[in-house]
Amino acid sequence: MIRWGKVSVRTKWVLLALTFCLLLLPWLFKWFSAEEKKATWLWDASIIAEQTPDIISFSKEQGVDVIFLQLQDEVPDDTYRKFIASARQAEIQVHALNGHADWAYQEKREEGLAFIERIRAYNAASAKNERFEGIQLDVEPYQLQRWEDEQDSVIAEWSDNMKAWTTAGKDAGLYMSAAIPFWLDARQASEGEGSLSRWVISQFDAVAIMAYRDSGQQMYDLSREELDEADELGKDVWIGAELADTHEGEHLTFFRKSISNMDEEIAKVFNLGSSHSSFAGVAVHHYEAWYAKENGIPLARKSNEKE
Repeated sequence: MIRWGKVSVRTKWVLLALTFCLLLLPWLFKWFSAEEKKATWLWDASIIAEQTPDIISFSKEQGVDVIFLQLQDEVPDDTYRKFIASARQAEIQVHALNGHADWAYQEKREEGLAFIERIRAYNAASAKNERFEGIQLDVEPYQLQRWEDEQDSVIAEWSDNMKAWTTAGKDAGLYMSAAIPFWLDARQASEGEGSLSRWVISQFDAVAIMAYRDSGQQMYDLSREELDEADELGKDVWIGAELADTHEGEHLTFFRKSISNMDEEIAKVFNLGSSHSSFAGVAVHHYEAWYAKENGIPLARKSNEKE
């Protein structure tokens, strides 16, 4: 009887331990998944013709599972098909990237719609493993003078355009995301109450917050409001990290920081962001700067010429 009593107690402890582990599994799964997830922007699509193996290998090594790839007219569709097929084989999604500052204006709405239609037509003519899985729009009207003079009007036009674009994109079966600045939570939406960031998040499937700082804590702090909003709305958020050169201040980029420092700060973002259901990982701007930094290749400094 004593022997069986000991076994019974041991069994109870084993069952308790198993129950505890099962309760922790969802959190552990989310933590490890978030730890591995990164996205990156690839602006110069011409390089995929010759560098696809290097791009895919590097992205896989760095934990990238989404590449935002800009479309360029001089790159043939077959080149995109081969690249996407290679990426899909490595379990990396490719989202079509485009946008201009003046796309926010009403008269430019059709340009955004034409881009979405181009992706829809491309996908329809491509095999399943060659298709773009989503679209990311990078529209930054605050770079233009009209933002300073007519901000409310620009926000209203931009909002109407975003509604049209997201409707068209979702009708085409595409995952729709937008790159947005961290300070949109300080602007009011054009429709009703609430922040502009919340409204934008509600329209898209995901957003990438351009929370560019050289501190993981600051990157998270700048994104916290959007993460909270996305938690409530059931949407996804990438927190952006800048690796390229910028004339806006050294504190905005890891361009001159060591790789170890950069990795430490990005690890902080993952640690802090993992408390949010909306946290999708870190989006690194951009692939070329990242590859150069990791491989010790000097990257040309940004020119003083304005876009």
